[in-house]
Amino acid sequence: MTSLHNPRARRRRLGVAAAAFGLLASFLASTPAVATPDPGDAPTRERVSKSEAADTRAAIEDGEIPPVDEVVTSDNVSHLVNIPKDALPGTNSDLAFQGRYAFAGNYDGFRIFDISNPKAPKTVSQVLCPGSQNDITVSGDLLFLSTDSSRSDNSCNSTTQPATEKSSWEGMKIFDISDKRNPKYVAAVETACGSHTHTLVPERRNVYIYVSSYSPSETFPDCQPPHDGISVIKVPRYAPEKSAVVNFPVLFPDGGNPGAPTNPGVSKTTGCHDITVLPSKDLAAGACMGDGILFDIEDPAHPKVIDRVQDNVNFAFWHSATFNQRANKVVFTDELGGGGAATCNAAIGPNRGADGIYDITGQGNERKLVFRSYYKIPRYQADTENCVAHNGSLIPVKGRDIMVQAWYQGGVSIWEFTDSSEPKEIGYFERGPISSDTLVGGGSWSAYYYNGYIYSNDIAKGFDVVRIDDRRTDGAKWVRLKELNVQTQPDYR
Repeated sequence: MTSLHNPRARRRRLGVAAAAFGLLASFLASTPAVATPDPGDAPTRERVSKSEAADTRAAIEDGEIPPVDEVVTSDNVSHLVNIPKDALPGTNSDLAFQGRYAFAGNYDGFRIFDISNPKAPKTVSQVLCPGSQNDITVSGDLLFLSTDSSRSDNSCNSTTQPATEKSSWEGMKIFDISDKRNPKYVAAVETACGSHTHTLVPERRNVYIYVSSYSPSETFPDCQPPHDGISVIKVPRYAPEKSAVVNFPVLFPDGGNPGAPTNPGVSKTTGCHDITVLPSKDLAAGACMGDGILFDIEDPAHPKVIDRVQDNVNFAFWHSATFNQRANKVVFTDELGGGGAATCNAAIGPNRGADGIYDITGQGNERKLVFRSYYKIPRYQADTENCVAHNGSLIPVKGRDIMVQAWYQGGVSIWEFTDSSEPKEIGYFERGPISSDTLVGGGSWSAYYYNGYIYSNDIAKGFDVVRIDDRRTDGAKWVRLKELNVQTQPDYR
């Protein structure tokens, strides 16, 4: 395993390359994020300029960035294994965990791994059920899968069909996973504008699901504007076939962020992209396109907004949220460029396509989100690498705020924000670019810490297992969970 060479040299080399990348920077500064901000079934492929390709090759030859596909890590991180994609060739997406199993979403369905030996995961089953994004969660004997592409029907044999047709279907699919080798599709619930992502609020007898979706249109019969809220589904654990939408709470009665031209470069809010709940505190944080929100979920079917913030200078698309253990901070991510652009370079800089760290001040309904700083990986990437802040989770260390996070082809970053104003990277794992002359969509979609190891679902390369050995994170190795859906944060205390 090799360590990365001199990151300061990389800044010099790729800073020059990024200057030639100014056209993209101008484009990103003047337009909102794309309507569907995550890569689709066919990853982006776009030739970069000759000068950018030449600079990338020169940086590789000089040892300033890793060679194509070569794995590099910090000294405190080890890459244990990679399991390539198999029967599901689509885009790998999110992850969930239960006992000795990992559940990996893919735009073509999902895959279940036995991770009882993290150094040698074994495939237990693969389920073909196309429908991006196939955002995935588990609770008890139930598995939930988001469908955010217009389909001919709700079956796993459906085909794509225009959203302008009334008969088209999008929403939530529910599987029985009591037999991990033979999951059974048991229910489906259609939701307005589909389900881009979803979040579980589990109870003893029921599971509530917050469904995030967006981008309505007057031409879509089942996705009409203003679409200023989320769908809430109630799932009876022992009768999932009775699952149904029980509410559509309006989160933005004023319409939310208007986006361009009022706020150039910012997405208009027409729903939420992702929500993270902290059930132990009856709290949730929503990343909602042009807005970040904090809300009360004491009554899970009727969430109430406590506070709302915008960043019309540096945030283009509020993508996801993570609470710290004490629930007095939230990390929001900005998916600038929709996950398909090279934004980890000098042209874009350290404050865009980054994380925004907010302290939660005050009490009860008077709580406020107060901005403290940005965090972005300090390792500049080539102009052929899509790279931006994406999905991550806490590493549960007492007295510290540390998380692991996916950055697409920027790899996996382990960073600390105990001091909200001075976040810093403490470890990383990444690969060299997929291509030295073409911008190809790939890299880590989700990187999560679970029971002593880091698991990453790479869009193109498959399932990776990583370990960090560092005194700052060693305390987390004693924490054991029976189940983990990262957007349903446990109370690690």
